[in-house]
Amino acid sequence: MATSSASAILKANLSTSSAKLSPTTTAMAQKLLSFSPFKNPLIYQHLKVSSTTAATPSAATKRSFSCKSQSDTSDSRSSKVQELNVYEINERDRGSPAYLRLSQKNVNSLGDLVPFSNKVYTGDLKKRAGITAGLCVLIKNEPEKKGDRYEATYSFYFGDYGHIAVQGPYLTYEDTYLAVTGGSGIFEGVYGQVKLHQIVFPFKLFYTFYLKGIPDLPAELLGEPVAPSPAVEPTAAAKACEAGATLPNFTN
Repeated sequence: MATSSASAILKANLSTSSAKLSPTTTAMAQKLLSFSPFKNPLIYQHLKVSSTTAATPSAATKRSFSCKSQSDTSDSRSSKVQELNVYEINERDRGSPAYLRLSQKNVNSLGDLVPFSNKVYTGDLKKRAGITAGLCVLIKNEPEKKGDRYEATYSFYFGDYGHIAVQGPYLTYEDTYLAVTGGSGIFEGVYGQVKLHQIVFPFKLFYTFYLKGIPDLPAELLGEPVAPSPAVEPTAAAKACEAGATLPNFTN
Protein backbone atom coordinates (compact mmCIF):
# COMPACT_ATOMS: atom_id res chain seq x y z
CA MET A 1 0.00 0.00 0.00
CA ALA A 2 2.88 2.40 0.91
CA THR A 3 4.79 1.37 -2.22
CA SER A 4 1.89 2.22 -4.55
CA SER A 5 1.54 5.67 -2.98
CA ALA A 6 5.23 6.48 -3.46
CA SER A 7 5.07 5.46 -7.11
CA ALA A 8 2.06 7.66 -7.70
CA ILE A 9 3.77 10.66 -6.12
CA LEU A 10 6.91 10.16 -8.30
CA LYS A 11 4.88 9.98 -11.51
CA ALA A 12 3.06 13.17 -10.56
CA ASN A 13 6.35 15.04 -9.97
CA LEU A 14 7.76 13.91 -13.31
CA SER A 15 4.65 15.00 -15.11
CA THR A 16 4.80 18.40 -13.42
CA SER A 17 8.51 18.88 -14.37
CA SER A 18 7.85 17.94 -18.00
CA ALA A 19 4.96 20.31 -18.12
CA LYS A 20 7.19 23.22 -17.03
CA LEU A 21 9.65 22.69 -19.96
CA SER A 22 8.92 24.62 -23.13
CA PRO A 23 8.38 22.71 -26.35
CA THR A 24 11.58 24.17 -27.81
CA THR A 25 13.72 23.12 -24.83
CA THR A 26 12.25 19.68 -24.86
CA ALA A 27 12.99 19.25 -28.57
CA MET A 28 16.60 20.38 -28.14
CA ALA A 29 17.11 18.02 -25.22
CA GLN A 30 15.72 15.14 -27.23
CA LYS A 31 17.95 16.04 -30.18
CA LEU A 32 21.08 16.15 -28.02
CA LEU A 33 20.24 12.92 -26.29
CA SER A 34 19.55 11.16 -29.55
CA PHE A 35 22.73 12.46 -31.34
CA SER A 36 25.18 9.74 -32.29
CA PRO A 37 27.26 9.77 -35.48
CA PHE A 38 27.23 6.01 -35.45
CA LYS A 39 23.42 5.88 -35.49
CA ASN A 40 23.18 8.42 -38.31
CA PRO A 41 24.77 6.97 -41.49
CA LEU A 42 24.94 10.35 -43.28
CA ILE A 43 26.82 12.04 -40.42
CA TYR A 44 29.10 9.05 -39.92
CA GLN A 45 29.98 8.95 -43.62
CA HIS A 46 30.73 12.69 -43.62
CA LEU A 47 33.04 12.37 -40.59
CA LYS A 48 34.85 9.44 -42.12
CA VAL A 49 35.51 11.30 -45.39
CA SER A 50 36.66 14.44 -43.54
CA SER A 51 39.07 12.44 -41.37
CA THR A 52 40.61 10.71 -44.38
CA THR A 53 41.02 13.98 -46.24
CA ALA A 54 42.76 15.64 -43.32
CA ALA A 55 45.21 12.76 -42.87
CA THR A 56 46.20 12.47 -46.53
CA PRO A 57 47.64 15.56 -48.33
CA SER A 58 45.85 16.29 -51.54
CA ALA A 59 47.65 16.19 -54.86
CA ALA A 60 47.34 19.95 -55.09
CA THR A 61 49.42 20.48 -51.97
CA LYS A 62 52.24 18.10 -52.88
CA ARG A 63 55.55 19.70 -53.91
CA SER A 64 58.38 18.02 -55.77
CA PHE A 65 61.94 18.38 -54.45
CA SER A 66 65.12 18.03 -56.44
CA CYS A 67 68.77 18.55 -55.45
CA LYS A 68 70.49 20.84 -57.94
CA SER A 69 73.90 19.36 -57.29
CA GLN A 70 72.56 15.91 -58.26
CA SER A 71 70.23 16.80 -61.10
CA ASP A 72 72.44 19.40 -62.78
CA THR A 73 75.46 17.58 -64.15
CA SER A 74 76.57 20.35 -66.50
CA ASP A 75 79.94 22.01 -65.91
CA SER A 76 80.64 25.35 -67.56
CA ARG A 77 84.37 25.02 -67.00
CA SER A 78 86.55 24.16 -69.97
CA SER A 79 87.61 20.53 -70.28
CA LYS A 80 90.48 21.45 -72.61
CA VAL A 81 93.78 20.07 -71.28
CA GLN A 82 96.73 22.47 -71.22
CA GLU A 83 100.23 21.17 -70.52
CA LEU A 84 102.55 23.29 -68.37
CA ASN A 85 106.11 22.32 -67.44
CA VAL A 86 108.21 23.78 -64.62
CA TYR A 87 111.38 22.94 -62.73
CA GLU A 88 111.69 23.05 -58.97
CA ILE A 89 115.33 23.54 -57.96
CA ASN A 90 116.75 23.61 -54.45
CA GLU A 91 119.72 25.98 -54.64
CA ARG A 92 120.51 25.49 -50.94
CA ASP A 93 119.92 29.15 -50.12
CA ARG A 94 116.48 29.00 -48.47
CA GLY A 95 117.09 26.66 -45.54
CA SER A 96 114.87 24.10 -47.24
CA PRO A 97 113.82 21.44 -46.46
CA ALA A 98 113.44 21.50 -42.68
CA TYR A 99 113.00 18.08 -41.09
CA LEU A 100 110.86 18.04 -37.95
CA ARG A 101 111.22 14.64 -36.32
CA LEU A 102 107.96 14.60 -34.38
CA SER A 103 108.09 10.83 -34.09
CA GLN A 104 111.17 11.27 -31.84
CA LYS A 105 112.74 8.21 -33.45
CA ASN A 106 116.19 7.82 -34.95
CA VAL A 107 114.81 6.77 -38.34
CA ASN A 108 112.22 8.48 -40.50
CA SER A 109 108.84 7.49 -39.06
CA LEU A 110 105.13 8.18 -39.40
CA GLY A 111 104.23 11.73 -38.41
CA ASP A 112 107.54 13.42 -39.19
CA LEU A 113 106.99 16.78 -40.94
CA VAL A 114 109.00 18.36 -43.74
CA PRO A 115 108.19 22.00 -44.56
CA PHE A 116 109.90 23.21 -47.74
CA SER A 117 110.26 26.09 -50.18
CA ASN A 118 112.33 25.97 -53.37
CA LYS A 119 112.77 28.05 -56.51
CA VAL A 120 110.64 27.47 -59.60
CA TYR A 121 111.74 28.05 -63.20
CA THR A 122 109.81 27.80 -66.44
CA GLY A 123 110.21 24.54 -68.35
CA ASP A 124 112.68 26.06 -70.79
CA LEU A 125 114.80 27.24 -67.80
CA LYS A 126 114.94 30.75 -69.25
CA LYS A 127 112.80 32.51 -66.63
CA ARG A 128 112.51 32.52 -62.88
CA ALA A 129 108.83 31.87 -62.20
CA GLY A 130 108.59 31.92 -58.40
CA ILE A 131 108.71 29.38 -55.60
CA THR A 132 107.10 26.31 -54.15
CA ALA A 133 105.84 26.41 -50.55
CA GLY A 134 104.33 23.53 -48.66
CA LEU A 135 104.42 20.69 -46.20
CA CYS A 136 105.05 16.95 -46.42
CA VAL A 137 103.84 14.50 -43.77
CA LEU A 138 105.76 11.21 -43.63
CA ILE A 139 103.41 8.26 -44.14
CA LYS A 140 105.85 5.39 -44.47
CA ASN A 141 109.57 4.80 -44.49
CA GLU A 142 110.46 2.20 -47.13
CA PRO A 143 114.07 1.09 -46.62
CA GLU A 144 113.82 -1.59 -49.31
CA LYS A 145 113.20 1.21 -51.81
CA LYS A 146 115.71 3.51 -50.16
CA GLY A 147 113.13 6.23 -49.71
CA ASP A 148 109.99 7.55 -48.09
CA ARG A 149 106.34 8.06 -48.90
CA TYR A 150 104.89 11.44 -47.96
CA GLU A 151 101.49 13.08 -48.24
CA ALA A 152 102.16 16.55 -49.62
CA THR A 153 100.17 19.77 -49.74
CA TYR A 154 101.85 22.69 -51.49
CA SER A 155 101.59 25.53 -53.97
CA PHE A 156 103.47 26.83 -57.01
CA TYR A 157 103.67 30.63 -57.14
CA PHE A 158 103.98 32.43 -60.47
CA GLY A 159 104.18 36.11 -59.54
CA ASP A 160 101.39 38.23 -61.02
CA TYR A 161 99.93 35.20 -62.75
CA GLY A 162 98.79 33.68 -59.46
CA HIS A 163 99.35 30.24 -57.97
CA ILE A 164 98.43 26.57 -58.38
CA ALA A 165 97.66 24.37 -55.34
CA VAL A 166 98.31 20.62 -55.38
CA GLN A 167 97.89 17.70 -53.00
CA GLY A 168 98.78 14.02 -53.05
CA PRO A 169 101.54 11.42 -52.78
CA TYR A 170 105.15 12.57 -52.81
CA LEU A 171 107.56 9.65 -53.20
CA THR A 172 111.29 10.21 -52.94
CA TYR A 173 112.14 7.18 -55.08
CA GLU A 174 109.76 7.30 -58.09
CA ASP A 175 107.37 9.47 -60.09
CA THR A 176 103.90 10.26 -58.75
CA TYR A 177 100.76 12.13 -59.74
CA LEU A 178 99.17 14.73 -57.49
CA ALA A 179 95.75 16.35 -57.80
CA VAL A 180 95.47 20.01 -58.79
CA THR A 181 93.04 21.36 -56.21
CA GLY A 182 92.66 24.99 -57.30
CA GLY A 183 94.43 28.24 -57.90
CA SER A 184 94.30 32.02 -58.10
CA GLY A 185 94.84 34.71 -60.72
CA ILE A 186 94.82 33.19 -64.20
CA PHE A 187 94.59 29.78 -62.52
CA GLU A 188 91.31 30.48 -60.73
CA GLY A 189 88.99 27.49 -61.09
CA VAL A 190 91.76 25.20 -62.34
CA TYR A 191 91.62 21.44 -61.89
CA GLY A 192 93.47 18.43 -63.21
CA GLN A 193 96.67 16.68 -62.16
CA VAL A 194 100.44 17.08 -62.16
CA LYS A 195 103.18 14.53 -62.70
CA LEU A 196 106.10 14.86 -60.28
CA HIS A 197 109.36 13.53 -61.71
CA GLN A 198 112.22 13.13 -59.22
CA ILE A 199 115.53 13.97 -60.89
CA VAL A 200 117.79 14.35 -57.87
CA PHE A 201 115.89 14.23 -54.57
CA PRO A 202 115.43 16.75 -53.01
CA PHE A 203 117.33 19.17 -55.26
CA LYS A 204 115.89 18.87 -58.77
CA LEU A 205 112.34 18.00 -59.75
CA PHE A 206 110.47 18.32 -63.04
CA TYR A 207 106.68 18.82 -63.12
CA THR A 208 104.23 18.34 -65.97
CA PHE A 209 100.83 19.91 -65.25
CA TYR A 210 97.71 18.80 -67.11
CA LEU A 211 95.38 21.71 -66.44
CA LYS A 212 91.66 22.11 -67.14
CA GLY A 213 89.03 24.73 -66.47
CA ILE A 214 91.02 27.88 -67.33
CA PRO A 215 91.56 30.17 -70.36
CA ASP A 216 94.59 29.69 -72.60
CA LEU A 217 97.88 30.14 -70.78
CA PRO A 218 100.25 33.00 -71.72
CA ALA A 219 103.02 32.16 -74.15
CA GLU A 220 105.88 32.92 -71.74
CA LEU A 221 104.78 29.99 -69.57
CA LEU A 222 104.77 27.58 -72.49
CA GLY A 223 108.35 27.59 -73.80
CA GLU A 224 109.79 24.31 -75.12
CA PRO A 225 110.87 22.39 -71.99
CA VAL A 226 114.42 21.22 -71.50
CA ALA A 227 114.61 17.44 -71.15
CA PRO A 228 115.03 16.49 -67.48
CA SER A 229 118.48 15.31 -66.39
CA PRO A 230 120.70 15.68 -63.31
CA ALA A 231 122.82 18.21 -65.22
CA VAL A 232 120.05 20.74 -66.02
CA GLU A 233 120.54 24.30 -64.79
CA PRO A 234 118.62 27.54 -65.31
CA THR A 235 120.22 30.16 -67.55
CA ALA A 236 122.57 32.58 -65.84
CA ALA A 237 120.12 35.42 -66.45
CA ALA A 238 117.22 33.50 -64.91
CA LYS A 239 119.32 32.46 -61.95
CA ALA A 240 120.35 36.08 -61.36
CA CYS A 241 116.73 37.26 -61.84
CA GLU A 242 117.79 39.78 -64.49
CA ALA A 243 115.28 41.97 -66.28
CA GLY A 244 113.41 39.97 -68.89
CA ALA A 245 114.44 36.68 -67.28
CA THR A 246 111.63 36.55 -64.70
CA LEU A 247 107.86 36.44 -64.73
CA PRO A 248 106.16 39.76 -63.80
CA ASN A 249 106.70 40.36 -60.07
CA PHE A 250 107.95 36.80 -59.65
CA THR A 251 107.45 35.32 -56.20
CA ASN A 252 110.65 35.03 -54.20
